[in-house]
Amino acid sequence: MPMPEVIMATRFRIPFLPRWTALVALGCALLGMGAVAQAEPLVVRIGFASVGVDNRQFAGGSSVAVAHAEGYLEKAFKDDPDVRFEWYFFKGAGPAVNEAIANGQLDFAIQGDLPSVIGRANGLKTKILMASGAHAPTYLAVPEGSTLSTVKELKGKKVAIFRGTNNHLAVVKVLAANGLSERDLQVLNMDNATTNSALASKDIDGAFGNWPLISLHLANRAKIIYSTKGDDPAFERHSMVLVTEAFESAHPETVQKIITEFVRAARWSSEPANFDQVVAIWARSGTPEAVFRYDFADTDVRYRNSPIVDPFLVEQYRFQARQAKEFALVRRDVDVRGWFEPKYVDSAIKSLGLEGYWTRYDSKGKPLGS
Repeated sequence: MPMPEVIMATRFRIPFLPRWTALVALGCALLGMGAVAQAEPLVVRIGFASVGVDNRQFAGGSSVAVAHAEGYLEKAFKDDPDVRFEWYFFKGAGPAVNEAIANGQLDFAIQGDLPSVIGRANGLKTKILMASGAHAPTYLAVPEGSTLSTVKELKGKKVAIFRGTNNHLAVVKVLAANGLSERDLQVLNMDNATTNSALASKDIDGAFGNWPLISLHLANRAKIIYSTKGDDPAFERHSMVLVTEAFESAHPETVQKIITEFVRAARWSSEPANFDQVVAIWARSGTPEAVFRYDFADTDVRYRNSPIVDPFLVEQYRFQARQAKEFALVRRDVDVRGWFEPKYVDSAIKSLGLEGYWTRYDSKGKPLGS
């Protein structure tokens, strides 16, 4: 009775191979399979610390949101089948993004300053690459018909704050400037949807936040009584693009190409002539165009959409880190040294011929060279 391998050889008309030759062939086949596995596409996972209305997978208010909605990365990498992108949007904002980074589920994130500081305090290994959605204001809204008109009048009142977001630290600083702290208020930790509902039903006396409050204000369901716009620049909220140290170390060329496309989107978004198109793109998130127009009114769109990591932003993060510790938002000191890596955005600005297009500011907020 012939051996099984002889039958197989006869069936496929392949000459009988000695056992050692077959083992070598098997080994080569396995090596080949390993090579195929190594050639699998690089999946770049990018997360926004926000989500559109009714869970729409779009964001607004930043140049990276434009890059996502208009497919900048997909177009730039269309001839590179080994790289593809996955975009994620988090209802839980910055804290949820931190959790995803900690669990190894994201490579890049567009996240606010305080959540980033908290993440660094908790040991997340990231690098800040560029600004996107920086210099943003915070608003205080009260129910329609409320007699409250100033921040100081919030003492003892029920006030909603979305803790852990980049609104949070801005609010803490605004309260301090008005002789108050969170302990002087009945603070309720609420996300945007819950806050809107509570304001509309008059179950709270006030709320700090951003675009959702503008929506209520424009619908006459609440009224904005204070904005950090035009106030102390230290009250501004900042968002940045972060990358995990592991991804940046393993794929620096991919990081550069991604940041170059983000800078390209920032340049287009910074042109006043494009503003109508920009807000139309942001409105895909479900937030009305009128909200973004209200938010950007009386501000320089080039200032708001600048991707530059300059001394002012670095100093703001250093200051935010110190104040986060002072206000017990983090338990340990946060060292920002080595956190910022502006070489990618600087290289992109140079390659795109955009030197001097955006103003750089010194640590005190004054234009460099002025």
